[in-house]
Amino acid sequence: MKEDAKTAHLPSTSIARIPKPPYYAVIFTSRRTEGDRGYGQMAERMIELAQAQPGFLGIESVRGTDGFGITVSYWDSKEAIVAWKRHAEHQTAQCAGQRTWYMNYQVRVSLVERDYGK
Repeated sequence: MKEDAKTAHLPSTSIARIPKPPYYAVIFTSRRTEGDRGYGQMAERMIELAQAQPGFLGIESVRGTDGFGITVSYWDSKEAIVAWKRHAEHQTAQCAGQRTWYMNYQVRVSLVERDYGK
């Protein structure tokens, strides 16, 4: 994937190192609108802020040049996810995303019971 203004702010595309299950995954899929309009700075801040939250385990994120992206954040509990969703600065970013940065998006929360890989 080519790195450009839309992808430069995202964490590396390496696989997150997560403790053994069970844990929760919040899967955020989105299609961006054109232009940055402060998105890159806010995305960097949200990653920094999420990493400081109790229960945060890791994050993986990619975005294509067509604006389609997937970010998966990992959490140790449903309570940690709810606290993150309710965080005041995160709520400000959510409102800006709905109003300005995303044509559409979907959030899915799932319990990871098993994982494996190389």
